[in-house]
Amino acid sequence: MSAVNIRKGGTLTVLRDCLQYLSGRADLHVTALVHSRSLCEFPGIDYIEIPWSTDSWLKRLKCEYITMYGISRQLPEAHLWLSLHDTTPRVKAKRQAVYCHTSFPFMKPTLQDLRMDPKIVLFSLFTRYAYKWNVERNSYLIVQQDWMRQGLSRMLAFPEDRVIVAPPSFRPIAFEPVPAKLPVFLYVGTPDCHKNFETLFTAAQMLESKLGKGAFKLLVSIKGDENRYARWLYRNWSTTASITFRGLLSREELAQAYAEASCLVFPSRAETWGLPISEFLPSGKPMILADLPYAHNTASGAASAAFFPVKDAYKLASLMHEVIKGSMDSFGPVPQQDLQPPYAAGWDELFHMLLK
Repeated sequence: MSAVNIRKGGTLTVLRDCLQYLSGRADLHVTALVHSRSLCEFPGIDYIEIPWSTDSWLKRLKCEYITMYGISRQLPEAHLWLSLHDTTPRVKAKRQAVYCHTSFPFMKPTLQDLRMDPKIVLFSLFTRYAYKWNVERNSYLIVQQDWMRQGLSRMLAFPEDRVIVAPPSFRPIAFEPVPAKLPVFLYVGTPDCHKNFETLFTAAQMLESKLGKGAFKLLVSIKGDENRYARWLYRNWSTTASITFRGLLSREELAQAYAEASCLVFPSRAETWGLPISEFLPSGKPMILADLPYAHNTASGAASAAFFPVKDAYKLASLMHEVIKGSMDSFGPVPQQDLQPPYAAGWDELFHMLLK
C-alpha cells in the first residue's frame, strides 16, 4: 500500500481505518509506504517511511514513478498494490487499485481561488492529469460516492463496472436537539476558498439588512485569521452582527453546536463526501445544501433539505428566510439513493473484491 502524501484530515482517517483493518488480517502480509509511521502505526504492518515526497510536486512524481518502482522490485511480488491517494504508481504487482479521494478535478476554479490559494487551483488542474497517468494499470478504482464513479468513468474512459463505491465510515456524534432563542444557522468547514463562505456571508448580510440585527445567528467554524482567505472573509463580514466567527470546534463543542442549530448550511463548491451533512442528518432538522452531486448523495434519505445554486446568494438568503419564518415551503425529503454494484459497505467487502 502506498500513502506517502497522507498526513491529515479525512484521507488520514481513511488510511488509519484501512491499516487498522489490515492489522487484524493474519492471512495477509502488508507493507505500507507512508509519510511517517507515527501517524498510522498498527501491529503486524511493515512500514517504509518516505517523508521527502511531500517537499514538492517533482519529488512526489519521482517517488511515484521511480522510487516506488525500485521498492516494488526489492519486495516479493505483491498480489495487490493499493494506492490510497489518487495516483497510480509505476510498480511491479500482479494487480493494482487506486483510492480516488479528491473531487477537485470536477471543480471550476475562479480568479478569486487563484488570488486566495493558487495551490488549490494548481491542484485541481494537476489532479485531472494525475488521475489519468497509468490508470489503465488498475483492476479497480475506489471512490466514496456514485456521482464520482460516473464522473471518473467519463473523464478517464475507465469502465464504470470497475469503479467500486465504498462510502467512508465515521463515528456518529451524539447530540439531542435543544430549542434556541432565535434561529441558528451552522456551517462547519475549514478556511479553504472552495468552501464558499463568501456566498453564505453575503446571504446573511442581505438577511440582516432586511430583518434587522438579532433576527437570526450564523455560526461558522473559522476564526478569521487562519490564512489569506480567512482574513479576507473577516475583513469584509466581521461587522455583520449576525455572523459569529467561532473557530475550530472540538468534538464536544461540535455536538453542542449541532444540538443548538436550527439548520445546517453547507455551500461548499467541492467535496468528496461532506461529513457534517452525515453528522447532522439524523437530527431530522432542515439543511440548506449546495445543489451539487456530492450533497444530493450524502443527504440521501434526509427528512428535510433544500438545495441552491452554489453561487446564488439571493436564493440562499431566501431559503434561510423560510427557516426563520418557519414556512419551509421549499424544503422536503431527499430521495434514498440505491447504489449499483460494485459496492463495498466496509473494508472486509472491499478487500474481498480487490483480492479475489
